[in-house]
Amino acid sequence: MIQQFTTAEAKNRLKELIEAALRGETIRIVKDDQAGVELVPLSAIKVARKFGSAKGQVKMADDFNAPLEDFAEYTK
Repeated sequence: MIQQFTTAEAKNRLKELIEAALRGETIRIVKDDQAGVELVPLSAIKVARKFGSAKGQVKMADDFNAPLEDFAEYTK
């Protein structure tokens, strides 16, 4: 079902109309009974990963691979 609103109505009910569009409803907003737009949900924006972007931000302890004292009895 298509719901149609004037710009004045949409201004007063924008939050409600956005929620309806996110649920999959078709929301049209018309101006002067001529030009119009539809509210449609956007798919998740995918950001391209940049290899090496965390360089220098991660530190590992020198004893990272050393056995933990708490587990000494299990390693015998």
